[in-house]
Amino acid sequence: MSITAGPLLSQIHYPADLRRLNRDQLIPLCDELRQFIIDHVSLYGGHFGASLGVVELTVALHYVFNTPYDLIVWDVGHQAYGHKILTGRRERFHTNRKYKGIAGFPSRFESEYDAFGVGHSSTSISAALGMAVAARLKGEKGRHVIAVIGDGAMTAGLAFEGLNNAGVSGTDLLIILNDNCMSIDPNVGALKEYLTDITMSHTWNRTRDELWRLLGKVGGEALQKQFSKFEAAIKGAISRSSNLFEALNLRYFGPLDGHNVDHLVSVLEDLKHIHGPKLLHVVTVKGKGFGPAEKNQTKWHAPGTFDKITGEIFKKPVNGPQPPRYQDVFGHTIVELAEKNEKIVGITPAMPSGSSLNIMMERMPHRAFDVGIAEQHAVTFSAGLATQGLIPYCNIYSTFLQRAYDQVIHDVALQRLHVVFCLDRGGLVGEDGATHQGAFDLAYMRIIPNMIVTAPMNEQELRNLMYTAQLDHIRQPFSIRYPRGEGVMPQWRTPFEEIPIGTARLLVEGEDLCIISIGHPGNFAAEAICRLNELELYPAHVDLRFLKPLDEDLLHRICRKFRYIVTVEDGVIMGGMGSAILEFAADHGYTITVRRLGIPDRFIEHGSPKELHRECGFDADAIAATVCELLRVHPKQKFQIKTF
Repeated sequence: MSITAGPLLSQIHYPADLRRLNRDQLIPLCDELRQFIIDHVSLYGGHFGASLGVVELTVALHYVFNTPYDLIVWDVGHQAYGHKILTGRRERFHTNRKYKGIAGFPSRFESEYDAFGVGHSSTSISAALGMAVAARLKGEKGRHVIAVIGDGAMTAGLAFEGLNNAGVSGTDLLIILNDNCMSIDPNVGALKEYLTDITMSHTWNRTRDELWRLLGKVGGEALQKQFSKFEAAIKGAISRSSNLFEALNLRYFGPLDGHNVDHLVSVLEDLKHIHGPKLLHVVTVKGKGFGPAEKNQTKWHAPGTFDKITGEIFKKPVNGPQPPRYQDVFGHTIVELAEKNEKIVGITPAMPSGSSLNIMMERMPHRAFDVGIAEQHAVTFSAGLATQGLIPYCNIYSTFLQRAYDQVIHDVALQRLHVVFCLDRGGLVGEDGATHQGAFDLAYMRIIPNMIVTAPMNEQELRNLMYTAQLDHIRQPFSIRYPRGEGVMPQWRTPFEEIPIGTARLLVEGEDLCIISIGHPGNFAAEAICRLNELELYPAHVDLRFLKPLDEDLLHRICRKFRYIVTVEDGVIMGGMGSAILEFAADHGYTITVRRLGIPDRFIEHGSPKELHRECGFDADAIAATVCELLRVHPKQKFQIKTF
């Protein structure tokens, strides 16, 4: 379905077109851009509220600055839909987050206007500072660098590291804090309270900024410097709200109404002529301009398709009982376990609804903690809890745990602390693309000493692994990874059973070849085996469950019996489960052929999980085709219904 841009927006193919508009045309342009985003996301899905909240800021930035020569770094990337539309991608925007279409986040491979690839939060200040220093070293005078940080990203340690360095750099850098009190869920922590205090008591800042501009017109930079000295002497007594950023030697401006595009343009024009590192505090409303999104910002972060008139979010029709999402199995199961074991606590870095830890937070608010976008802190906080005999379930998306890898090794595993890592979104997550694929955790967790590494094939195994992980005799780190999306068991609330550590399941005895799977892709293998049975091929099937420690007794039996093994995993094949099987065979002198299926040695872009499983070659068709190839069977000749 074709979506028509408004009369102003339809004239803008690149920011140079935008800069030809008159100032009085910017307000209607913002209205058209906001409506274009609403029209597209309602039909095609995607992130929603964050980009609506920065429409005016996006227009003002591209109107004032000479992009792409001037560099804008967006943090986090789902703020950047308006930016993409204004920078040559309007006519392709319907392909946003679709297979082979444009990415949902800024990408240096996609456009010269995307100065830095962003998906994980809190990188903008450090990256922009690097760009600004490079411009200074290269003598590129007049080149502006802007970091736009928002949606809770300022709470991460990396953002503070960047601020700390920027303040002493003496480099021309503009940091724009898009303050909407939200990430996906409401922001938490002392910084959020501090920023709220600034927005409630900003008389001094407004007066000071007006005086700064007046002095510049009257007496130029010399008079402004004298004012700065005077201001430094009195600001501690008068302006509590400037201390945090200015203590880091950043000139603070704001807070400003982030939806007043005309005022934003005026302020940004002034800031172009102020040297050194500076921070502009802009207050916005996530979901601005769409009533339901303003009222329920978490729900409308990425709502899927919806009726733009009524606000009804469309859901796929349901026929009969449906399997739950793995994250919801986690959320309900941790509450069940915590009711029986008072040592259990839950931790998440800013993803309570995404991980379903919000279920525990509602039932047991004193035992469930959202620590903000701070993965390193989440892990070491969990370690501290574990030293005192508690059992933390640290729930982090697989891709985000990478940001805390040192803490996993040094603060948890080295000290053999009983922390349970529940890695949501393990494997290919789909439309969020390369920055969010949980491709690496099986490989990076299995090499850590003292770490137990597991992945359930279904909801029942997830429950039982979570139950096993909290038993008293474990006393070491325990990792459970599971995918995004639905499982396979509508009747999933089964009684808890302990799973002996390091035991696999032989699901099918088999004759011709053995398929070893780990985690949810075991269901793909089961489907492939049904198809192969129609070809009179009867592979064995092992659900490995534990990548570390391995079930060596069962693996010895498999390696003695079968000449061919096919391994299937939703993770990188380099260093993953298939590598572990090859290592086992080599260490014990088995001369067998192992064919590894999984994520190849490249970053996988966006698309639906089914499309990506097919692309990477480990869906049911690919598994069956691999078995046929190894056994030298030609399925098209013997089996006409299915082709592989």
